[in-house]
Amino acid sequence: MPTVKEFSVEEKLALLVALQKVESKLDEIQILKGELPVEVSDLEDEVQGLIIRKTRIEEEINGIREFIEQKQHTGKEAEAAVKKYKKQADNVKNSREFEAINKEIEMQELEMKLAEKHVKDANEEIAEKALALQQAQKQIATKESILSSKKAELEKIIASTEKEEAQLRKTADQARAKVDERLLTSYDRIRKNYRNGLAVVLIERDACGGCYNAIPPQRQSEIRQHKKVVVCENCGRILVDMETSEKSK
Repeated sequence: MPTVKEFSVEEKLALLVALQKVESKLDEIQILKGELPVEVSDLEDEVQGLIIRKTRIEEEINGIREFIEQKQHTGKEAEAAVKKYKKQADNVKNSREFEAINKEIEMQELEMKLAEKHVKDANEEIAEKALALQQAQKQIATKESILSSKKAELEKIIASTEKEEAQLRKTADQARAKVDERLLTSYDRIRKNYRNGLAVVLIERDACGGCYNAIPPQRQSEIRQHKKVVVCENCGRILVDMETSEKSK
């Protein structure tokens, strides 16, 4: 069976530093993109929501127009019935028939007035819906214009960094495969704790390169000896010396 190479602490740290450098470059690309990916996604959702709203208003307007047509038809039928009953009234034979016809005429005239009121109210509702539709269309146009601008900006950044980002991700994957599993778990956990993603830092001017808290001389000596992984007592980041950092190149 092939023997698996055992890395020293110094070698493990050097591999981890190399990974941190690559992933820090990836972080820089994400910073360059900024909030654009989120903004684009949010704007796309907004536009979609407005389009759904616009479609719903259009459907409501169409429904009201169908209602108006029905009521207009009802009004015309009632008007025709009034004319028919009035004609019949000229040929009635007794007061009983006359009263019955008059009652029918009154009912049909009431139906006509009711239909007219429904049509009037519906037309007023259409006018309100038309304003809401116009507002939705303006909002869509505005949001689509902003979305187009944001997309163009993001695409420009992606185009300029795509090749580099792909290579960096490949390098990062290769580096991760070499790092000790337990050390990698700690590294990822620490990275998530800080916005700048720095889990491995150099000692700079006798201080932690992450939180700038002073590192005691004894602690610095332990770090230089490369016998164990040392973390900052203040921020928990993994500390390395310049020698280890140089070996990571």
